[in-house]
Amino acid sequence: MAAPSAAARLRLLAGRSVASCLAARQRRAVRVPAGRSFVSTSSGSYLQFRLDERTAHSSLDLFKKDTGVIYRMLGLDPSHVPKNPERFRDWAVVFGDEQISAGRHYWEVTVKKSQEFRLGAAEATMCRDDCVGTNGSSWVFGYAQRKWFAMTKNKMVPVTLVGKPERVGILLDFEAGVVALVDAEKPRIIHTIRAQLKDPVCPAFGLWNGELLTHSGLEVPEGLK
Repeated sequence: MAAPSAAARLRLLAGRSVASCLAARQRRAVRVPAGRSFVSTSSGSYLQFRLDERTAHSSLDLFKKDTGVIYRMLGLDPSHVPKNPERFRDWAVVFGDEQISAGRHYWEVTVKKSQEFRLGAAEATMCRDDCVGTNGSSWVFGYAQRKWFAMTKNKMVPVTLVGKPERVGILLDFEAGVVALVDAEKPRIIHTIRAQLKDPVCPAFGLWNGELLTHSGLEVPEGLK
């Protein structure tokens, strides 16, 4: 499938109907294997995940033991990718392979080699016909056209005073309903999305340029506790 321009893609993503995703969910429900469920970071057992190839769109390749993802403009022919109901079909999205159902968790992402991406969290059973940020079951921070934004329910909110750091953090507080973008160097919270978190969620990533590298197994920084 041909890759649209950045501007055209933003228009497509902003205009995509949540109703169409709900209809698709009724036709093809996503059944996700249970896996580990992280409930606390206080004991020293910090969230550790890899990217889940079963969910990766056919334009995405995983590398460095599935902690990194690279975007291939042409990608693989979808017919050459193993059929899997967990795989994203229309958008270049991949999930982490762990589910979070309680507690406070933190991970970082090296973003210096990409000019267009989204990162945050999404419900493990999110509709695979939609893109992260365009429905009420995903909460992400994106970068495109040299600008940051927060996005959920198909609404973009500009995020200022970020620049283009080499690495950023994501803080997720399940009970408080918080997904936050973190300045990994300070550390400090740059912007917060309020979320109604009820069902298990996964780290979520969208990528349309370059590559991302994830860093998990990290303690919540002292300044954010």
